[in-house]
Amino acid sequence: MFTKKILERYAQVLVWALEQARAGSGGIYRPGDIVSITFHIGGLKLAEAVHKTLLSKGLCPVLELRQTAGMESNFYKLANDQQMEFRTPWCDQLCHSLNGDIYILAPDSISHLVKTDPKKLSRRAIILKQGQKILEKREECGEYGWTLCCLPTAAQAAAAGMTIREYGNEIIRACYLDNNNPVAIWESLTRKSQHIKNWLKQLDIRHVHVESDNIDLSVNIGQDRKWVGFSGCNIPGFEIFTSPDYRGTNGIYYSNMPSYRLGHLIRGVRLEFKQGDVVRATAEEGEDFLRGQLNTDTGAKRLGEFSLTDKRMSPISRFMAETLYDENVGNPNGNCHVAIGNSYSDTYSGNEQLNDEKKSLLGFNDSAIHWDLVNTESKRVTALLKGGVKKVIYDDGIFLVD
Repeated sequence: MFTKKILERYAQVLVWALEQARAGSGGIYRPGDIVSITFHIGGLKLAEAVHKTLLSKGLCPVLELRQTAGMESNFYKLANDQQMEFRTPWCDQLCHSLNGDIYILAPDSISHLVKTDPKKLSRRAIILKQGQKILEKREECGEYGWTLCCLPTAAQAAAAGMTIREYGNEIIRACYLDNNNPVAIWESLTRKSQHIKNWLKQLDIRHVHVESDNIDLSVNIGQDRKWVGFSGCNIPGFEIFTSPDYRGTNGIYYSNMPSYRLGHLIRGVRLEFKQGDVVRATAEEGEDFLRGQLNTDTGAKRLGEFSLTDKRMSPISRFMAETLYDENVGNPNGNCHVAIGNSYSDTYSGNEQLNDEKKSLLGFNDSAIHWDLVNTESKRVTALLKGGVKKVIYDDGIFLVD
């Protein structure tokens, strides 16, 4: 299934995506730049192909093997307070020097943390946030970029109700790896998405109102924002999104697509927002875990992302039990998803340096978590434009570009 040729194409797409991601914040890669390849053991063959591609471009790869399910389970079972607080001594030093990250997800289990105390998971996320903040600042300055991808595993395939071959074929199709030149396809899609993003920019949207059978949500886009997507940060990535001013979020959001997070299956999430904060949260399955995540920190109850996917752009049409794919589903109705938690600074359009004080002033959310919750119902999105004009910008899975 993932032959040598397919893996080579995948590696080429990922390195192209990494270059796109850094270019989006004004940076370029030069020989000698440091790029980390972070991978599960199931992603070893792709890591080898990526390693070779990076070397051919004169970049310096650093390899980081992620914990197995057994290792991760043992950590949360056995770690004492000192071990829970522990971060690798050279971690911050590497973060200050790192120019790129390629993450290869291939987990041997997606349910091994289901009995882990949610408070421990939240505590660890807050500790690891320290390194993420360093990388965020480097990304804002054009010194760092990242991308994320998947390889099929038996655990993911079973959770999605597929054989591993079926699951792998979905990945190949979604990433255009069955084409002789997948990079050319991604470049073409990126150009098409730019037309949509330019249109959204020209509209000067102040608020959006999302309506479906189970959603009635108003989101304040905020000052100095831009719509981004097809940036290379996710492969595949078909969404167009922004990080809104969380303070202007009001109404009901409902996620009809299941979500696997930290070993937990959560279904039917319903969030009620009032003046930016979640004031009521329920779930048809996994409600206790949902509430635990919302209590991770202050920002976990606030919106960090608002996203729409045009069904004409995405070939993904089925549940994959992996957020990277599920947040990019296209047919039959496209999708809207929001993320509770951390915002993305690449959605900032202002001229001044975006520091912590500026983020707070503009309503960019800060949190140790970022959890995408997807709705695939047919929906309509109405924008309130400058001057009070209302305009439908998205209906039944399609951007209504002028």
